[in-house]
Amino acid sequence: MAAMTLLPLLFDTLLGLSLIWLAWRALTSTDLFQAIVLFIAFGLLMALTWVRLDAPDVAMAEAAIGAGLTGALLLATLARLKANNKTKSAPEKKFSLLLTLIILPVVTGLVYVVLTLPQNTPGLAILVAENLKTTGVTNPVTAVLLNYRGYDTLLELAVLLVALLGVWSFGGVPKPHEAYSGPVLNMLLRLLIPLLIMVAGYLLWVGANAPGGAFQAGSVLGAAGVLLLLAGWQLSTRFAELPLRIILVSGVVMFTMAGIVFIVSGRQFLEYPPSFAGAFILLIEAAATLSIGITLAALFLGGRPGLRRHK
Repeated sequence: MAAMTLLPLLFDTLLGLSLIWLAWRALTSTDLFQAIVLFIAFGLLMALTWVRLDAPDVAMAEAAIGAGLTGALLLATLARLKANNKTKSAPEKKFSLLLTLIILPVVTGLVYVVLTLPQNTPGLAILVAENLKTTGVTNPVTAVLLNYRGYDTLLELAVLLVALLGVWSFGGVPKPHEAYSGPVLNMLLRLLIPLLIMVAGYLLWVGANAPGGAFQAGSVLGAAGVLLLLAGWQLSTRFAELPLRIILVSGVVMFTMAGIVFIVSGRQFLEYPPSFAGAFILLIEAAATLSIGITLAALFLGGRPGLRRHK
């Protein structure tokens, strides 16, 4: 019986040590490809860590975005580098030392804060549970993201959009390489793309009552777009201008317009009417799902569609 009690503790200890080791190796590796692989492995273990912390919503987002799509973005960036210098020069070594000196006090402070946390704190979970009926959803995570911290969620969508605009500022998409397509890959795409779209729709719909929501659904939708791009699919020029921009800004625009409607009706910004809160949240999350998915796929594309960047 004692061995069964110690087993979860041993597993969590090994998981924590593995995260620290992977993070250190990813930061100190001189081989960029190895560093990216270590980063992806870190993201997968981090998703498992969130599962152990009873946070399935965060675990799904970490697995899809932190490990999957971010890893794909890093690999795509590495493939487009003209040269890969695996030896660190003297300025790079000095920068690494400076970075270490900056990170160490932050890590020390975080360890101190965690160790000095009170043992028994009620937190805000009780308040969230008491007011859950007025939020329009029964999933407390969705209630927090769309009600209690709606401003943060709106800003997160805006930051993602600004990041894409930063990528677009570098010009058009790079010259495409030969796509590794074939009968097997084409068959898998015909099966996976509809399945991923269905999963994204399910995560969007179930997010009001169970783990899921716009960010999880959007990341799955973005993964479908990345698979299409890897297979050589190209966006038609007639959809690369105005239609694409409308979808990209739809999440931020829908979120903002809903808040303005509430102000006009005599409420605070993003203060949902209890009787219509569920419908407003579903409408906002549907627009956010499309916006997040297309934005992530566009980031992987690496440039503004409609323009061609010559090497």
